[in-house]
Amino acid sequence: MAKPKKTPRPKAVTPKGFRDYFGTEVTERKAMLDQIAEVYHLYGFEALETSAVETVEALGKFLPDVDRPNEGVFAWQEDDSDWVALRYDMTAPLARVAAQYRQDLPTPYRRFAMGPVWRNEKPGPGRFRQFYQCDADTVGAPSVAADAEICAMLSDTLEAVGIPRGDYIIRVNNRKVLDGVLEAAGLPDTEEFANVRGIVLRTIDKHDKFGDAGVMALLTEGRKDESGDFTKGAGLATEQVELILGFVNGRQDSNATTLDRLASLVGEAKTGQEGVDELRQIATLLEGQGYGPDRIVIDPAVVRGLGYYTGPVYEAELTFEVTDEKGRVREFGSVAGGGRYDDLVKRFTGQAVPATGMSIGVDRLLAALRATGRIGSTAQGPVVVTVMDRDRMADYMEMVTELRQAGIRAEVYLGNPKNFGNQLKYADKRESPVAIIQGGDEADRGVVQIKDLILGAKIAQSASLEEWKDRPNQYEVPRAELVSKVREIIESYN
Repeated sequence: MAKPKKTPRPKAVTPKGFRDYFGTEVTERKAMLDQIAEVYHLYGFEALETSAVETVEALGKFLPDVDRPNEGVFAWQEDDSDWVALRYDMTAPLARVAAQYRQDLPTPYRRFAMGPVWRNEKPGPGRFRQFYQCDADTVGAPSVAADAEICAMLSDTLEAVGIPRGDYIIRVNNRKVLDGVLEAAGLPDTEEFANVRGIVLRTIDKHDKFGDAGVMALLTEGRKDESGDFTKGAGLATEQVELILGFVNGRQDSNATTLDRLASLVGEAKTGQEGVDELRQIATLLEGQGYGPDRIVIDPAVVRGLGYYTGPVYEAELTFEVTDEKGRVREFGSVAGGGRYDDLVKRFTGQAVPATGMSIGVDRLLAALRATGRIGSTAQGPVVVTVMDRDRMADYMEMVTELRQAGIRAEVYLGNPKNFGNQLKYADKRESPVAIIQGGDEADRGVVQIKDLILGAKIAQSASLEEWKDRPNQYEVPRAELVSKVREIIESYN
């Protein structure tokens, strides 16, 4: 009789394009999001949490490089034949909410949202299929003052989380100006040219990555990347691309001269003229509030790849240099962006609803703060109360409760207490500042041993370190002084 086959064990692997986040990473992210939320609250924005799942119909088809239904999203079909998908950003769900609750929400409606989004795209180094976004939007405000406010709030947010002035720049453009340039290039905003215009938008959005030559290749015959993969070009004539590149490289020495340059490029195109006028208003409003070109500039190179933007668009770029995985020195790049999308809610209501907003790439902003050393130091773990006698667990629980009630993070060792050395190894792995030790002898005498693990680690790194050689790394104190001595040790390092 054949032996039954064993059920194979599942592989303990993270799915491709996804990752796990551990203690310090999660804590750092929460701390940063709390700082961002404070700024948003200061500006009068309210929190909103939407479902992670939306109908595909509600999400629409706004992802880059979408050539077939549901490409770019994680979607599945429900039993009643409706297709649903994980949200790919926070803006499409907001449009649905604004339409669904339009009778109940104030107008304008100012909201912020924070959470994960999912994109079914090819993963790569630093590019994951699940990532966090942090958005703020105003729905129902037609004035470009709303766009200027978003830009100002983005500037304040970056400084609040630790990016100093001079290490970032917020660049502002207007899709209406680009529409005027595209019309001059023979690509009017009609159904016939919708596909090629989408390719142009997404290509210009990558100008900082590919440069003039890369954009020229992608918009004409095509481009082969470093891996040998070939991307088919848009098939435009060289003259058309040169006009587009003239617009992309149109930034001048000041906002005023840049706006004059854009006005000359759009010529008599009415939409383009409207775009230039809106940019002038935004620049005036921001400068009047003290947000000068050291923080926010007009830059035609900003396009934003998503197709739903209808007016001003903006992007926050970090300007300090970092070393990439290949040892090359590069500027850190974009960490946030957004713009006006007056037609998105109209999909639901049939009526135009003005809206504008921004999205911060949480993981990229965290990476920037780590790269500059503003976060990322080893997080301090809990005080560990060791277990010398498992029959006295109640005593150890009493100690840890006293520490917690005093606001000191603490835990009792809950593993196998047989090997005391393993308990200290556990405390080291937890980055604990202090270990508490009380055996039967100490209990009879009413004392505890308090081991300074931070000092122990320093001595282990350099036994001859002069500044530490005369300092004890273990103290015996009366049981009643447990909390005060632990606090003293921890505060001595803070």
